[in-house]
Amino acid sequence: MSLPRDPHELLSIASGLLDAAQERFLDGVGAPSAVSKGSRDFATELDLELERRLSAELTELTGIGVHGEEFGGQDLTEGPVWVLDPIDGTLNYSSGLPTAGMLLALLDDGVPVLGLTWLPAMDRRYAAVVDGPVLCNGEALPPLAKASLSDSLVGFGAFNVDGRGPIPGAYRVRALGELSRVSRRLRMHGSTGADLAFTAGGALGASVVFGHNPWDNAPGVALVRAAGGVVTDLAGAPWHIGSTSVLAAAPGVHEEVLNILVALGDPGDYLDRDPGLPAGRLTQ
Repeated sequence: MSLPRDPHELLSIASGLLDAAQERFLDGVGAPSAVSKGSRDFATELDLELERRLSAELTELTGIGVHGEEFGGQDLTEGPVWVLDPIDGTLNYSSGLPTAGMLLALLDDGVPVLGLTWLPAMDRRYAAVVDGPVLCNGEALPPLAKASLSDSLVGFGAFNVDGRGPIPGAYRVRALGELSRVSRRLRMHGSTGADLAFTAGGALGASVVFGHNPWDNAPGVALVRAAGGVVTDLAGAPWHIGSTSVLAAAPGVHEEVLNILVALGDPGDYLDRDPGLPAGRLTQ
């Protein structure tokens, strides 16, 4: 590990900076779109403001550079670097929903060594060094116990039935249907950070994440690993900074979800399929 300081000290510094930014974050809830980022995606002025502020503070206080969602930064695969999402769940944030937050991870040669997920509107602050434990509002959480999918809530990622990207809408429909048959319930929170933090905290048994952005995924990956969970991509390969998806879950639940997803086949094979729901009655 090539960190300039003890990771617990760095976690404390980062936690203090996110604490200090919470009031400004809450002041901006409901902020409209300011910068279009392509189809159905945008940034608010607060995204830009908070990224500038936190990047400057992190660099000054830790001597480690920052790679942010909005402005980029240094290579994520070499040496220590912070990766920052100033507002995760931007549409939730702009709409006034509480499932939006500030995400921050420290990578060392591309590997998350600590993660922080602040959900100010919910008064939840999750933080951990990867050797654990996960802290929620400063209190240590118990490690994740082995569990079953039938007893677990599952967080399900961004959903658009007409999506035609690397993980098409037709595949997501099938995954949604098959997981609904076995899991206790499915939940769509509209925030990767919230889903992964809730998984690390034990409220969700698993999270299925279809996105690849490291600023969305790395903080929660660190948290779930610190909690003793299992993190791979949707095909079951160990997660790394270049992974194009995330399956994070408690022991036992991960294997069950993975078996369901693997049985669906290659997502790319669904690109030209009819995205209708699979036959059969779905569980409530």
